[in-house]
Amino acid sequence: RENVYLNGTILGMRKKEIDRKFDEIVDFSGVEKFLDTPVKRYSSGMRVRLAFAVAAYLEPEILLIDEVLAVGDVSFQRKCLNKMQDVGRQGHTVLFVSHNMAAIRRLCPRTVLLDAGRVIADSPSDQVVSLYMNSEKGTGAEREWVDLTKAPGDEVVRLCAVRAKTEEGIVMEAMDVKKPIALEMEYEVLLPDYIFQIYYHVMNEEGIEAFTPFDNDPSWSRQPRPVGRYVTTVWIPKNLLSEGKFYIGPSIGTRHPTFTRLGVKDAIAFQAVDVISDECEIDEYYVGKFHAGVVRPFLKWETQYIQNGNQSEE
Repeated sequence: RENVYLNGTILGMRKKEIDRKFDEIVDFSGVEKFLDTPVKRYSSGMRVRLAFAVAAYLEPEILLIDEVLAVGDVSFQRKCLNKMQDVGRQGHTVLFVSHNMAAIRRLCPRTVLLDAGRVIADSPSDQVVSLYMNSEKGTGAEREWVDLTKAPGDEVVRLCAVRAKTEEGIVMEAMDVKKPIALEMEYEVLLPDYIFQIYYHVMNEEGIEAFTPFDNDPSWSRQPRPVGRYVTTVWIPKNLLSEGKFYIGPSIGTRHPTFTRLGVKDAIAFQAVDVISDECEIDEYYVGKFHAGVVRPFLKWETQYIQNGNQSEE
């Protein structure tokens, strides 16, 4: 309780102003049961809850938030994000310091990337986040292991290659989201009579798993395989992915016994782009920057027009 009034006084507010905001601050922080407990006995999460609530509700001209989303549960983090958006809409400045890329994209139109005190980039958030996420990765759209003894896997199966291809079979690092994309895995089965599970981890540049496709080809998905080399391909349908970079992690496991034989994180990557073309029909044309999220499926929509009590479909 004393901390709320002390912080308000430091910010130049009168006691009446703090009284008016007090209940909102306590309710937002969620520490009402511990309102008269000394702060020295608070956990780090409780301290951040109280500090953020005081700072946000006392309406400072500049709100500097440093890694507030690193603590607290999901519900509190969501409340923090919504409150920061509200503060920004009211014309106040919010300086948000974070390694949470999803939150930065949601909150900040402009982002500054720092490294050891040096400004690396100062641009729109999408550009800076992409630069930050890809700064340590030089992954291309194809990767091969020529020496089978050093390839990922074990005595049962070894990975030979992974590729991202166009519909025409061309390996490309920039894929048009309006066309199907093939993920191709080449592997060598070294011991017979195993039933394999072939799958991918498809991650976006924020480290969020977009989806995990499993091999469902009835010819082989539940059948024991003889020794030999195999090439398995899964197709990502057109108009599914949003623009951005995607990292592909191939994995192979076995049934009976259930065991992961190999897995390569971020083995390959490609950039999904919305290519502008005169050939696009108007109902298929998507402008990438307007479509947030990992996927952007082309869904079926219907509208009914009702006039004078008569219903007709348009």
